[in-house]
Amino acid sequence: MRDKIMEDKVRETIEEIMGSLECPKHFKCAESGFDVLCRAKHVGLDDYLECLEPDPSQCKFASPFLDIYRCECPVRGYVFEKLKE
Repeated sequence: MRDKIMEDKVRETIEEIMGSLECPKHFKCAESGFDVLCRAKHVGLDDYLECLEPDPSQCKFASPFLDIYRCECPVRGYVFEKLKE
């Protein structure tokens, strides 16, 4: 029962985040049940994710930082926080 409550809360939060965004990929990540995620890795600083997509400069949510691109997609960040993926 507890897992179901937590799962519902995570789903609600993701839906809230998505409701405030325009996604150029039309939320393919959520539609796939988060089986299809953009490539990113945690770089050890809080919720900081490095974008590992082939051309991050083409992503609306990728922001150049030093010699990498930071993934600033709120959905991707939340999924990493909850699933560590």
